[in-house]
Amino acid sequence: MPNLTVSLPEDLRRRMRAHPEIRWSEVVRRAIEEYLDRLELVEEEPIVSLADRVRELEGYDPEADKPTAGERDVADDLERARVNRLEELER
Repeated sequence: MPNLTVSLPEDLRRRMRAHPEIRWSEVVRRAIEEYLDRLELVEEEPIVSLADRVRELEGYDPEADKPTAGERDVADDLERARVNRLEELER
């Protein structure tokens, strides 16, 4: 398994040393894995694309069932929220 070196502030390292029973590498591995899971959820296909897939599966003709301007506005708002959340997770 590859190794990862992490730099920590001295105060944090001192606090960690107060708990030698904790396997800190496991804590870090799990935190990274959970973060990536959340990140990958946010990076999923845009909602409009998913809606198109559902329509196809239900037998709708995408050309005959185009979204209204209001529906497009809602989809745009949801996509902006998704992108904003992704940016928050990257900070």
